Amino acid sequence: MVYQRLVRRVLFSLGKGDPEVAHERTVKALGRLAPAMRPLRGLFGPHAETTAFGLRFPGVVGLAAGMDKDGRALRAWPGLGFGFVEVGTVTRHPQPGNPKPRIFRLPDDQAVINRMGFNNAGADALAARLAATGPIGVPIGVSIGKSKVTPVEDAVDDYLHSLRVLKPHADYFAVNVSSPNTPGLRGLQDRGALDELVGALAAEADGTPILVKIAPDLTDDAIGEVLQVCADHDVDGLIATNTTLSREGATGPHRDEAGGLSGRPLTERALEVVGFVAKESDLPVIGVGGIMTADDALRMLDAGARLVQLYTGFIYSGPALVRAINRATAAR
Repeated sequence: MVYQRLVRRVLFSLGKGDPEVAHERTVKALGRLAPAMRPLRGLFGPHAETTAFGLRFPGVVGLAAGMDKDGRALRAWPGLGFGFVEVGTVTRHPQPGNPKPRIFRLPDDQAVINRMGFNNAGADALAARLAATGPIGVPIGVSIGKSKVTPVEDAVDDYLHSLRVLKPHADYFAVNVSSPNTPGLRGLQDRGALDELVGALAAEADGTPILVKIAPDLTDDAIGEVLQVCADHDVDGLIATNTTLSREGATGPHRDEAGGLSGRPLTERALEVVGFVAKESDLPVIGVGGIMTADDALRMLDAGARLVQLYTGFIYSGPALVRAINRATAAR
């Protein structure tokens, strides 16, 4: 409640209410405070340990990609109760992302629209930072995507470069082919393109788990084709889902902004996708999308997810949501 009544109010007012200013200052502050935050981990437990993709996770709640793209606050997140951290999405080439403004809050809907466009310092810079940081006590996933300057026909080499330089530092890779904010990217979910990409990455991964992140806007038939490609190449798991292009359930002046919608309006669709994947495949799933309460997380796990991730829920509810989910899952 302190976060929602005080901290969130301050954060939401920064930069004249620009969400990106709040985001940048939060990550920077957490990076500075990280050494003092490690002892706090006990405050956000107990944790429900689990295994997936051949990895041990000390808790089922992870930080989703996008919050700490360049790994600037890596040591802080476990102190806030997260059982794993996914950095990125990172691209082979450094890139500034799309023009600002590019993040929009929809407070009445507990939602966010973003069109960031994979702004990041590049795969080589992230590899150097991860090497300098070392282990953080929880698994680190790396979400990799296509550089905007790279033509779609050259996407495989682009992804492969990122995987090669980051492989020594990643516990798993998330293959992002589902962001709506990079032109042509979602086309890589089509069966032929995905088959080529996933086949090349799986061959290069050399045992590092590969997960494919899918969009909530795919039809059941399209998801079925993704699952077949994953089975053909022994992919280790799926992340469901990314942000949505749908505006169902969204209200307010920003609902028509371009970009991907996340938060409460995505809750039911994300549950549907996870349930479908769990029914049609034996692949372990990380459930993400619209997890705003501990009950949402439990429903996601009941739908078939092995782990869950937070982003927008963390923005609106802060560390208390991580603690609530940890306690609810441990109580089970």
